[in-house]
Parts: sequence; C-alpha cells; structure tokens
Amino acid sequence: MTSTPTAPAPIKGAKTPKVGIVSLGCPKALVDSERIITRLRAEGYQIAPDYSGADLVLVNTCGFLDSARDESLSAIGEAIEANGRVIVTGCLGAEPEVIEKAHPKVLAVTGPHQYEAVMDAVHTHLTPPHNPHLDLVPESGLRLTPRHYAYLKISEGCNNRCSFCIIPKLRGDLVSRPIHHVLMEAEKLVAAGVKELLVISQDTSAYGLDVRYKPETWRGTQYETRFLDLAKGLGSLGVWTRMHYVYPYPHVDNVIPLMAEGLITPYLDIPFQHASKSVLKAMKRPANQDKVLERIANWRRDVPDLAIRSTFIVGFPGETEEDFQILLDFIREAKIDRAGCFKYENVVHAESGKLDGHVPEEVKEERWHRFMEAQAEVSAARAAAQVDRKMDVIIDEPGEKAGEMIGRTKADAPEVDACVFVSDAAALKPGDIVRVKITGADDYDLYAVPA
Repeated sequence: MTSTPTAPAPIKGAKTPKVGIVSLGCPKALVDSERIITRLRAEGYQIAPDYSGADLVLVNTCGFLDSARDESLSAIGEAIEANGRVIVTGCLGAEPEVIEKAHPKVLAVTGPHQYEAVMDAVHTHLTPPHNPHLDLVPESGLRLTPRHYAYLKISEGCNNRCSFCIIPKLRGDLVSRPIHHVLMEAEKLVAAGVKELLVISQDTSAYGLDVRYKPETWRGTQYETRFLDLAKGLGSLGVWTRMHYVYPYPHVDNVIPLMAEGLITPYLDIPFQHASKSVLKAMKRPANQDKVLERIANWRRDVPDLAIRSTFIVGFPGETEEDFQILLDFIREAKIDRAGCFKYENVVHAESGKLDGHVPEEVKEERWHRFMEAQAEVSAARAAAQVDRKMDVIIDEPGEKAGEMIGRTKADAPEVDACVFVSDAAALKPGDIVRVKITGADDYDLYAVPA
C-alpha cells in the first residue's frame, strides 16, 4: 500500500543529491534499510550522515508494539522538524492513515519491504543524478552493520497466527527467498570481509515451506530450499553462522549435528514466549513444553556448548500466578542462556486484546522483575562456569579502558547478548577472532585476556 500526498517539486541541480535514513525496529527492518541504501547508491545518490546534510530523509518504521509505533511517530516528527522533507516506509507504513494524521507534511508513505515504491517516492521528490555509475556500490551492497558481521534475511512474512502478533497483517504470509540467491549473497558478504552471518526471518525453521522446498543449484550442488540445506550451504563458507528466530519444530534436530561438527555456530534463538500450556494455547503457540525440555537436553548432550536465546512475555491475558511459576521453572530447568522479557502490550489489531483476564499493570511489572531476577541467576551460573576456560572471541570495538577491546563468544549475538571485555588487547581490531582465557564473570558479561 502506497500513499503519496501532493508534494513540492523535486529538487534539481548539479550537486549530488543526498538522502538521510533513520532505521528503527528489528534486524529484519535493518536489512530492508541496507537494501534501500544500496539501491540509492547504485543510482548515484549519496547517503547523508545527519539531517542537515540531507536533501530528504527516509524513516524506516516499526509498528509491532504500541511503544514501537510511538517511537516511529516521534522519529518521523523529529525528521520533519529537523529537515522538512520526509518519506516514511516500513511496518507502520502499512497504516498510512495513522502516519498522515499525525504528520500531514510527510512526502510519501510506503509499506514494509516495498523497495520499488520507496525508490519511486525518492525519484518523485529528489531527481537522481544523470547517468549514475554502478561501481559506486560494492558488490556485496551497502550495510549499516560493522564490516565483520551481517544480517542475512532468508524470507519475508509469516504463516503463524499468534494472537498477540500482527506481523502477518503487516508483512504478509511466508515468502522464502530462493536458496541459491541466499547462498550467493552470503558468499559475496564473506568475500567482502564478513566473519559472522546472522540468519534472520520471521520463522527461520519454516524456510521453504511456501515453495515446497524447491531445489536450486549453487556451486554445482543441488540444495533444497529448506532449513537444513541452508545450514549446510552456509556452513561450507567457513564463518560463524548464527540462527535466529527458530521455532522448535522437530526438523531443527537435524541441524544439531552441523553444530557438533563446527559448521554452524552452536547458538539457537528460539522465541518460546511462555511455558504454561494454557497461556501458550491463548497465544496460539505450540504448547508441549515437556517435549521441548527433552529435546533441549538431547541437543545439549550432543553439543555441550550450545547457547539458547529466547524471548518471553509476562502478564499475557489470563496468566495466573501458577502459569507464571511454570514459566520460571522452565527457564531454570531449560537453562535458557540468554532471555529477553516483555510486559504484555495490547497491540492494535491483535486478537489478544479481545481476550478475557487482562493482567493489571502493577502485576505485569512485578512479574517482569521476578523473571529478570531468575534469568540473572541462570545467566550468572553459566558465566561463572566459563572462568578459566579458553575460547574464541570475535572483536567488535574498543572498550573504555586503555588497551581494552570488547568482543563476543559464540554464545552471544551482537546488540542483544553479553560481551567479553578483553584486557591487554591493544593489538586487536574489530573483526579479529582470537583465543582468550576467561579470567572473571558477572551476571552476564565475561572478562578475559589473550590466551
């Protein structure tokens, strides 16, 4: 859905047109932003680092939670105030009437992953330079992440119908990218210096379901468009490959041997959301947690260093104290290594808003604190067990102390997980993968020196 209000005439002139971009929301939205700026640079536009240097500003929005919608509307307002010429895209763009009511001065509104519509809007309001040169863009495209890691989006949309989620309404049903396209993109990223690939989608383990696992050829070998074959192909590239947003379907078991062989990073991001059968039923999520605990135990038997990250919601409508205790028992028994926790929000257009038994805000707050305390205990125990071990760390950036660098183990994804603070590391640089000895730990982070 695209809406283009009446706008001032496009800016013309000899100078190179510059576009600023504000990217909000999840890594999937970040990949959308990277694709947009790659297209912009391919057509000769420059990317402005701030509002004042931009001829217009793109705001890539998030619309999943009410708090994210508010943040997006605020960012649009800030861009209009600072620059005046703003195009809006992304998830909140699926509701143009909301944006245009709050900010009638926006030049255009497009929905999520509507790249052609975004470019059409830019062309309308900012004429591209004549005869742009494609060599302005590196073969691997332009990215908003550091050079040494990159997000690899394998699909759009989702076939699940969780009662609290409006992603299918915003982004549609599952649409898998052809597997040879994904593997070729990954190959280009590695050739450009990427040391860590972060596989993302809305439901990674459903990859290929919509195309009936259609086979394609890459490097002379046939790969089916499915989770396992994707893991095999990426595992052949010799870099860290991290799997995000994996639902615990039985076929996930088939990827565990690749982790045991060292082909795939021993890390699974599984959005469990809860552990109580009654709450999971209300969420319209898989509800057999006993089997999940058994499978996690089997995974860790085969891959002892496997790290599991997850997200959970407390205060879901109908959640009782007993339900909440089941959740606490689950994260302790499953030993969830990394966990994010959200207090339930009534998302606009989500079915869960119509459920009975909404939990008072003060109860949500109290349960959130108890969850985080329990998770800190689990994480602290895991961190303490790493002291005196030697392990590989990927370096991200300099620390605040002299000679200190900040990195991550294979158990930690960027931005969302823990860090390793490496002392006496002045010779290291971002992207280096080094062996360190762990010398200390707190609830989440580790401290180390080069081994």
